[in-house]
Amino acid sequence: RSKKSSKKGGSKAAVNKTAPAAAAPAISAADEAAPYALFNEMVRQAKANPAPTVKSDSGLPPGLEAILPSLTPPQQILCKLLCSPILNQRHLFDQWTTSMDTNQEKFQFVSQLESMDKAYPNGLTGYIKNAKILLEKSKMGVNPLDGWKPSVPTGEAFEIGTNEFDAVESIGMEELGRVGFVLVAGGLGERLGYGDIKIGLPTEMTTETKYIQMYIEYILALQNKYANIKLPLCIMTSNDTIAGTKKILTENKYFGMDESQVTIVQQGEGVPALLDNDAKIALDPKSQYKIMAKPHGHGDIHSLLYSHKVAQNWVEQGIDWCVFFQDTNGLAFHTLPLALGVSKKMDLVMNSLTVPRKAKQAVGGIAKLINVESGEQRTINVEYNQLDPLLRATGYPDGDANDKKTGFSPFPGNINQLVFQLKPYAETLERTKGVMPEFVNPKYKDAEKTIFKKPTRLECMMQEFPTVLEGDMAKRVGFTSIANELCFSPVKNATDDGIGLQAKGTHPGVAASGEADQYAASRIILRSIGCQVEDAKPETYRGISVVPGPAVVFKPDFCACPGDYKVKFPNPSKIKISARSTLVVQGAGVTIESLDLDGALIIECEEGATGVIKDLKVQNEGFARIPVDASDSNEIIAMRGYRVEALATKNIVVKKGGDLCFEDFGTPSKSDATSNTRAIADPKQHDLSKPDSAEKADGKQECGCVIL
Repeated sequence: RSKKSSKKGGSKAAVNKTAPAAAAPAISAADEAAPYALFNEMVRQAKANPAPTVKSDSGLPPGLEAILPSLTPPQQILCKLLCSPILNQRHLFDQWTTSMDTNQEKFQFVSQLESMDKAYPNGLTGYIKNAKILLEKSKMGVNPLDGWKPSVPTGEAFEIGTNEFDAVESIGMEELGRVGFVLVAGGLGERLGYGDIKIGLPTEMTTETKYIQMYIEYILALQNKYANIKLPLCIMTSNDTIAGTKKILTENKYFGMDESQVTIVQQGEGVPALLDNDAKIALDPKSQYKIMAKPHGHGDIHSLLYSHKVAQNWVEQGIDWCVFFQDTNGLAFHTLPLALGVSKKMDLVMNSLTVPRKAKQAVGGIAKLINVESGEQRTINVEYNQLDPLLRATGYPDGDANDKKTGFSPFPGNINQLVFQLKPYAETLERTKGVMPEFVNPKYKDAEKTIFKKPTRLECMMQEFPTVLEGDMAKRVGFTSIANELCFSPVKNATDDGIGLQAKGTHPGVAASGEADQYAASRIILRSIGCQVEDAKPETYRGISVVPGPAVVFKPDFCACPGDYKVKFPNPSKIKISARSTLVVQGAGVTIESLDLDGALIIECEEGATGVIKDLKVQNEGFARIPVDASDSNEIIAMRGYRVEALATKNIVVKKGGDLCFEDFGTPSKSDATSNTRAIADPKQHDLSKPDSAEKADGKQECGCVIL
């Protein structure tokens, strides 16, 4: 570890210096092999003597020595290696007694160690070795970005409703039939006040569509419209979420998706927590027979896609692109065609979907880094607290400053939604086995950096993938930037925490804001094509201020992206939606030519049916939001601070064969009862051979019926 490296070696070491704290440098062949020499010798001995005799002078802790003959040969090797001076983990067993009363707990402890050893590349030996290197560099205050000069990355920024947006989106729409989807869903909803998996939460309360349901419906909509193959979905789970994920999929028959399209991969139980700079593994405070485990990070997704052969199988199935997305971002796919268009146009191996970012905003920025010695190039996320000092130290006296023309930093904000060109991605996985560079971020109690406030661990992040690209591939990394109102509104915080964030001018990231932003995104797209859509006045629920409506929910089979809106609303100037309205549309075959909505309207088009909504005016009481407090027994409602109640709605069903069936629920207003609905009148309601009263009034002979 203390061996001096040459300048050339030093520049290679920087390959793994890309994380917020200290990242692992390159290891020499001698350093790499040293810890394994003993391990390999012990494996050789174990094979030669599968049931070795334990000597009383073995030097092992007595409690471990007492049960060693009962362990399997690999378990014996692992325990001996952990007690060796190389790894220095003898303390894990020192408190064990020789009593047989606790043998079961001891066996479970060894099984946990064995599981962690198998889950980590190069085992616990590799984990402890990497940890010691990283912890030493953290203690020394090594800057992981020394030797790298930042510059503005390659990419494109867009505004909705522009010709540039439309042109690039149209390129991406041609690619939608060859996309595989990776959902990073390892979290429970406990932080939100929800006792189950987060992907089981409803995205909004108008239709109560769950996140996992919305994602699958989107994939199926693309499959039906653009693909000649089944589009695959891979879900990364954790020990906490795998059972719940399988349950929600099974109980809902995979929400219409074939089970064969879904691959579920699982992270291990975590990596050992570390007590100090010597990388001593921490025991669980509640039990001396359990390792304290902590998450290794979402960077594990790459190694899981490799080990389960997911990426390679998708290539063989004809999939060209792979998109990574988060578990509770209801805006995840509005701009997917746009990002695909940029990737296709610029031939990018990796494309980060980003948002405009103010200088020094507490969001990581995408930057292109060039190594000043080797010329090596990479485009990666740089944490905000590192970006400004890095810029100042490398010839940018103003540091992270806003561009005078745009008002934003030239380094766009990372939101961890990634698009990969699948073939080069899979090739890189084969070379690297999907192992990402790690970092460590201990919190110290003392100025000498010798005592941790709490145990730390090694972590890895999925956005670090560019650090393992080589040659020309490393230069084919870029970004697509679009306003966060169209692509990013994660639900990740408890309501009380969100109140504090919103008071500071930061997005609260709570259930109520996620729902409001989902409605708002559809309104923004409608306005961008010329529709007249009002905004409601802000309302406050449980301390969170949101713009609640109008609540617009378009199922993906109706509109999957902004490019679909112009087709579904061919006369946008004839679309008017009031601030208090609710509009829900489902089905691929329906088109809305003209609509004046002041209330609630739900349109459903049966599969295979087609229909046109024209000259429709709806006015009724609509939906209402009823405030509730945190004590509400329904945790989904309690976290939002309101429940949605349908007072009156107009429901229209477009049937196969052209029939339009409609029904009013609740009490319509007087104006609703007299509004002109002749274009959607149910033909079964009157004699079609004669004009109705509305048709007689215009003095014309044409009946006014619409042939569907």
